[in-house]
Amino acid sequence: MQYDYLVVGAGLFGAVFASEMTKSKKTCLVIDKRPHIAGNIYTEEVCGINVHKYGAHIFHTSDKKIWDYVNGFAEFNNYMNAPLAVYHDELYNLPFNMNTFAKMWNVRTPKEAAEQIQAQIADLNITNPSNLEEQALSLVGRDIYEKLVKGYTEKQWGRDCSALPAFIIKRLPVRFTFDNNYFNDPYQGIPKGGYTAMVSKLLDGVEVRANTAFEDFVRKNENDTYVTFDGQHIFQKVLYTGMIDAFFDYCEGTLEYRSLDFQTELLEGEENYQGNAVVNYTAREIPYTRIIEHKHFEFGTQPDTVITREYPKEWKRGDEPYYPVNDERNAVLYQKYVALASREKKVLFGGRLGQYQYYDMDKVIAAALKMAAEEMK
Repeated sequence: MQYDYLVVGAGLFGAVFASEMTKSKKTCLVIDKRPHIAGNIYTEEVCGINVHKYGAHIFHTSDKKIWDYVNGFAEFNNYMNAPLAVYHDELYNLPFNMNTFAKMWNVRTPKEAAEQIQAQIADLNITNPSNLEEQALSLVGRDIYEKLVKGYTEKQWGRDCSALPAFIIKRLPVRFTFDNNYFNDPYQGIPKGGYTAMVSKLLDGVEVRANTAFEDFVRKNENDTYVTFDGQHIFQKVLYTGMIDAFFDYCEGTLEYRSLDFQTELLEGEENYQGNAVVNYTAREIPYTRIIEHKHFEFGTQPDTVITREYPKEWKRGDEPYYPVNDERNAVLYQKYVALASREKKVLFGGRLGQYQYYDMDKVIAAALKMAAEEMK
C-alpha cells in the first residue's frame, strides 16, 4: 500500500499535521514508539481523574484562530494557572505579584514593592551580568532570587546558577497587581475529558500504529523513498517529530536535554491534598521541583486524589528528552543537523524534538498548520 505521508510521532504536532493532510485527501499513517497517542500531553483516567502523565499542560494562547481551532476538537473549561511556591515554611503566590510582595515584605502598595526591589538591585551594583545568578539578581533583587528563583532553577538545570549563562533568564516578570493569573493570554483552559480525547478527535479517520519505532519500521530504498522492512508499505514523504540528532544516528554529536522522573500516587480517601493544581518547591534541598494535583485542573470533586512529584535529571540516551539545553554549544551542533536535514528532500522535521526548541502548545499547533499548508500548495 502506498501512503502520501508517514508521520512519526502521534503527539500534538504530528496529530495536527496528519489531521490537516487527511482533510485534504492525502493518505497518512501515524506511528509512535509509545503505547499511546498524544505524546507528552497524554492524559489517562485514574479514579475519574484525568492524570497528566508527563507533567502539567495548561493550554493558553493569544491567537484567536488557534483557540477556535482547538475548540473544534474539544470543549475547554476556564481553568486559570495560578501556581504557588513553597520555600521552607513560607508560601508565596506566583507569578511574582503584589500578593507575593505583601507576604514577603509586609507591603501593601505597588510603590512600596517597587521601592523594595529597586533598593535591593541598587545595593548589588551589577552592571554587566556574567552568569544567570547575576542576571536574576539584577532583575528582581536578592529576596525574590534567593527564595523563589535560585533553588528551583538549580534543580531544573542540575547546575549552580553562577555556572549557568546569563541569557537563560532574559527577564523575570514582575507584576505590581494582585493578579495570580500566570499567563497574560486571553484564551486558556484545559480540555474537558483530557488531552488524549482531544488528540483522538484530531486523529479521527487517520490510521495510527502505537508501539512502533521508526527505526524498526521503515528503511530508505535506492530511490530515497521510505518503505517498510517487509516491503508492503511505501511512503512518498516522512514527517519526523523525534530527535533530529537521533534521525541522523548522532553522526555530528549528541544534542543535550534535561529530563524528568515522575512519581505519581493515588491517595485513596483523600479528597484534597494541596488545594491547588501546581505547587512549586523552590528550596534546592527538596529534590523535586513541584507537586501536581491533577483533579484541580478540571475542578474535580472525586473522593480520592492523584498527585505527581517531578524530579529533574540529566538526560542520557534512552531517557525521555523534555527540555533542550539551548546553549552556544548545542546551537552550533543543531545547525549542523539543520544542514543535513536540508538535504533530505522527502523528510520534514517538526515539533520540539525535530526542531530542538521548547514550544508552547499553541505554537506547536501553529507550526504544524503552517507546515501542512505549505505541503498543500
